[in-house]
Amino acid sequence: MIENKKIYYPSIGQSWGIVGIVILAMLLFSPVNMILNKVLGEEISFLVYYLLAMGVPFGIAHLIRNKRTGINTYNFSLSSFKIMAFVSISIIAIQTGIISPIVNSLPMPEFMQKIFLEFANQNGVFSFIAIVIAAPIIEELIFRGIILNGLLQRYSPIKSIILSSILFGIVHLNPWQFVGALIIGMFSGWVYYRTKKLSLSILIHLVNNLVAFLGMYFMDAETMMNESLTESYGGFTNWILITIGAILISILGIFLLRKEFSALGR
Repeated sequence: MIENKKIYYPSIGQSWGIVGIVILAMLLFSPVNMILNKVLGEEISFLVYYLLAMGVPFGIAHLIRNKRTGINTYNFSLSSFKIMAFVSISIIAIQTGIISPIVNSLPMPEFMQKIFLEFANQNGVFSFIAIVIAAPIIEELIFRGIILNGLLQRYSPIKSIILSSILFGIVHLNPWQFVGALIIGMFSGWVYYRTKKLSLSILIHLVNNLVAFLGMYFMDAETMMNESLTESYGGFTNWILITIGAILISILGIFLLRKEFSALGR
């Protein structure tokens, strides 16, 4: 009797291939952004560009996954309110106590400051759709729903989570966003590994991007770029207290999540 060997997708090499497709799509569709920018304005053109640059690679990866494995669904089922609250609070604390101090310690050249400043000034409704709605859904589908899910079938959880997080950071194409994406990816990856629920990974990504978007909306972008984190927090003492407090909340949040996952047998 011949047994059918189960096929998993993607492998490590195929995961790099997906990232290559994403980066290639970002380059190929960049003229669309420039052309539409003159006709529709910055925010609408960026939304259209983003949907193409990330949506097309997802579609390709999804079709390949479906053809090779026969799987064409994703787990969007919701968790309890308690777990959703814990992951939301945890990612805000991680962003405040871990990501922000690391990113703000990295020197940024003037040309990158101008790029980030231009992006930070785009805080209208179409930017909200792109950053807070589209990005969490499409990127989590690619990096947790396809890449991490496939890697977990072939490799250890630690190896799979770290690799998918590194790839997630790489597609952001700059060291400042790489750090944030790497850390967020590891937290999101761990939650996905324990629950297999893509909805929680999307929620983590959404909350993180929402906090960043609200910062761009309510705060002066140029002031944000020029101020150090210590100045933004109102002095060194405040910086220490906020950072330590956020780290402690992060640790507590992860502890409570582990407890909830264990109670559910995950």
